[in-house]
Amino acid sequence: MTTTLPPATSSPPPADRTLDDRALELALANPQLRPAAEKLAAGERLGRDDAVALFESRDLLAVGALADARNRRRNGRRVFFSANQHINPTNVCVLRHTCAFCSFARTPKEEGAYTRTLAEVLEEAGRAKSAPTREFHIVGGLHPKLRLSYYTDMIRALKAAYPGVHVKALTAVEIAHLARIERCSFREVLLALKEAGLTSLPGGGAEVFGRAVRMTIADRKLAGEDWLEVHRQAHALGIPSNCTMLYGHVETLQDRAEHLLILRGLQDETGGFLTYIPLAYHPDHNALGEELGWRGRATMGVDDLLNIAVARLVLDNVPHVKTHWPMVSPFISQVALDFGCDDLEGTVVYERVYHEAGASTPMEMNYDALVDLIRGAGKTPVERDSLYRPVRTFD
Repeated sequence: MTTTLPPATSSPPPADRTLDDRALELALANPQLRPAAEKLAAGERLGRDDAVALFESRDLLAVGALADARNRRRNGRRVFFSANQHINPTNVCVLRHTCAFCSFARTPKEEGAYTRTLAEVLEEAGRAKSAPTREFHIVGGLHPKLRLSYYTDMIRALKAAYPGVHVKALTAVEIAHLARIERCSFREVLLALKEAGLTSLPGGGAEVFGRAVRMTIADRKLAGEDWLEVHRQAHALGIPSNCTMLYGHVETLQDRAEHLLILRGLQDETGGFLTYIPLAYHPDHNALGEELGWRGRATMGVDDLLNIAVARLVLDNVPHVKTHWPMVSPFISQVALDFGCDDLEGTVVYERVYHEAGASTPMEMNYDALVDLIRGAGKTPVERDSLYRPVRTFD
């Protein structure tokens, strides 16, 4: 099934229409980048060809300068971060042998398989030490037997134990899986979660919308159209969400450009996306990495920075672009703050999903280290909640 673009508006928000002279001069000097730079200078929206040209460019500094100028126009020198905690309640997943890029999933009786009880989840929720947790980020496998009540009970218990903490929980893939188990609509699942205390949805599961790519890396996973529909329904219910793209595997640059335009189209329609996060593919301990012979070969820093910068330029209607330090390293994330990025993944506390795939970064980053990393880039750290409301600013 071919993914179709939602309706798009003709121009980006007015606040984004000015680029600084230095960035424009760098881009206009490159014939490959000139058409996109001229559009940006004129306040016009970038199209597919522009996005592909940006991805194809080897002039990383020029692309980065354009993205940095756009970001500074929106956010000044502010960089947002959260005191968050990742919780993965189960790694048991019905797609264990069909999702080629995943290293996290297990079958029910496989070594290393686990499913947390409610008491174990609450115990894990108390592990944060460096700062009070303000957001629980909850994602996991598609367990064949866990019902919707498992998750609503979990959210209610977390909200009762930590009343002021936001709960960002369950990808669109998990929402659709629960809808199949409960034999109900996406909307009904989302309503039940919202009534339990859900604040927002994470953006995982989008992968790449291109049909050929999806058939290669996640043939039986949620279709791109359904991922979009879950988020559309969430936004209609007043549940904001994040959006993502998994890059660095078998996708083409055209696939990347199309993916961004589809996300931009849905944002035109609903306005419900809070931030965009490019997710770097890790090839260890999964079938796709073994098939491609890429074991131990993570994405290159140039590509990580380029994905941040192009996203900031194409996604003119998404307020924030986040760098995910557990995937690309704290160093690359710090550099990304000068390439159009204004949001840094938070304290995390204990990250499982990407470390199962070979990520060599720390499992967590304490609060003070995050502040120092942002300050080290010459930026102003701003702690936020899940809805990007400032909690504390470090002048």
